[in-house]
Amino acid sequence: MTEEPDAARLRALEARIAKIKGKPVAAKTESGKAFSQGEMAWRMVIELVSGMLLGLSIGFGLDYVFDTRPIFLVIFALLGFAAGVRTMLRTAQTMSAEHDKTSGATRPDNDEGNDV
Repeated sequence: MTEEPDAARLRALEARIAKIKGKPVAAKTESGKAFSQGEMAWRMVIELVSGMLLGLSIGFGLDYVFDTRPIFLVIFALLGFAAGVRTMLRTAQTMSAEHDKTSGATRPDNDEGNDV
C-alpha cells in the first residue's frame, strides 16, 4: 500500500532543513555514504586489535624459529599494541580534521586559560 519514499526528494529535504538550521550536511565519503560514529569506533577497535594480533603472531613465529619463548612474543606484542594505538590516534585526528572542515569551525588553541 505504501510506496518507498523518493531518495532524491528526501536528500533535497534534508539539505533544505540543514540550510535553515544552519548546520552542514553530513560528511560523505567518495561513494556518497556518510559514516556514523559507531562505524568509526569499530574501525578504530579493529585497527588496535589487528596491530596487536600482527605483533603477537610475529613474536610467536620468531620464538618458534629461535626456540626462545616468550621473549619475542612479549616484545612484539608491545610493539603491536603501540602501532595499533598510533594508528587509532591518526584515525581520530583525521576524523577531527574532517569534522572541522565540514562544520567550518576551527579548534581553539589550548594555550589560553590552562593554568594547571
